[in-house]
Amino acid sequence: MRAKLSSTFQSLTVRNYRLFAIGQLIKLIGVWVMFIAQDWLVLELSGDSATALGVVVALQFAPVLLLTLLSGRLADRYDKRMLLLVANATWTVLALAMSLLVVTGVVQLWHVFVFAGLLGVANAVETPVRQAFVSELVGTTLLPNALALSSATFNSARVLGPALAGVAIAVFDVGPVFLVSAVATVAPLVGLLRMRSAELHRADLLPIGERDNAKVVDGLRYVARRPDLLLPMALMSIIGMVLFNFQITLAALAKTVFNTGAATFGVFTTMLALGSLAGALAGSTRRERPSVWLVLGAAVGCAIFGTLVGLAPTYWLVVLLLLPAGFFMIFFAQASNQRVQLGVDAAFRGRVMALWVLVFLGTNPVGAPLIGWVAETYGAAASIWLGGLISLAVALLALAWQLHRTGARLRLRIRPLPAFYVVPAAKSEPAVTPV
Repeated sequence: MRAKLSSTFQSLTVRNYRLFAIGQLIKLIGVWVMFIAQDWLVLELSGDSATALGVVVALQFAPVLLLTLLSGRLADRYDKRMLLLVANATWTVLALAMSLLVVTGVVQLWHVFVFAGLLGVANAVETPVRQAFVSELVGTTLLPNALALSSATFNSARVLGPALAGVAIAVFDVGPVFLVSAVATVAPLVGLLRMRSAELHRADLLPIGERDNAKVVDGLRYVARRPDLLLPMALMSIIGMVLFNFQITLAALAKTVFNTGAATFGVFTTMLALGSLAGALAGSTRRERPSVWLVLGAAVGCAIFGTLVGLAPTYWLVVLLLLPAGFFMIFFAQASNQRVQLGVDAAFRGRVMALWVLVFLGTNPVGAPLIGWVAETYGAAASIWLGGLISLAVALLALAWQLHRTGARLRLRIRPLPAFYVVPAAKSEPAVTPV
């Protein structure tokens, strides 16, 4: 057990990564508290409009469509640590300004729209740079573990943040909650400033003079020649657009379907996050690149449980189903992320991860208003199970395409335990690889 724990948290022995992880955990707890408070504020200001909630989410992610690829180019050309300092400082200033509007009681719905858009700009710059920066903190050997722990950090914040937000909003109202969450965003700035530049892993990067030639189009061509990168990105773009919208759907589900308050929304989000944390930790001991079959299997599981959440008729069944739904969502997203990160050359990592962020987050401006409209027109539950069914169809089509392309086939083994296996095409006796 001790060896297992040591392996799970191995990246935390690296000082620079430890500072990074602690700063991110504190900031992300504050960010999730702020997002929950923001969603509740939007519903209050708009008369429980799921469409307005969808517009806010779309504005948060619209800059990802416009700026993320350029941010990836910046990450491959300039010092990632300095870029992160600027982006995080901007985020802090914006969060403090918004919290003051809420505390003073002068906030209006259009203020939230503007804040969401500006925050999206900072996020569009920060996210791909942060994704690419992890490899400089720990190096290639520990990268799978560091990526898993970064995902676990994110989902730990998703557990703590909504739980704290639900109680805090009920006790203190949204104003003080906004203010405290804004102060928490200072933490990554402290961590970045305390890092030791000499201990960063930058040997695989191109010389500074050669980085000036880094172009966005070169990164796109690089990915276009790599089917192993294209498949997880294509899956994530569609599943992320139609199913990864629980920020909208769970708020509407709690308020309009079960007629409950912020505390129930916090319970829903917390259960989803607990499952997500388990999914992140499940891949933390991985030391090699995940197989395409693992990614596809996780996508199918994610779609199935997402559909079941939308079809669940009772409150407590939704709560229970959110655990496996969260597990497979993050297990799928993490396996896809690791497959991309561990298959890319260091010189292209910034641009490739920018494209990953684009398909992971950039589809939200399209999906969020659509999901919000479906939730408002046909009900929040319908918006969830419909997204789950679309995701399931896409995952099964991708699986069929991969089987056809490779000549492999699925085999169901009943004993000793039921399991699906992928049998690679071969002239000799085929090897059997578990999904």
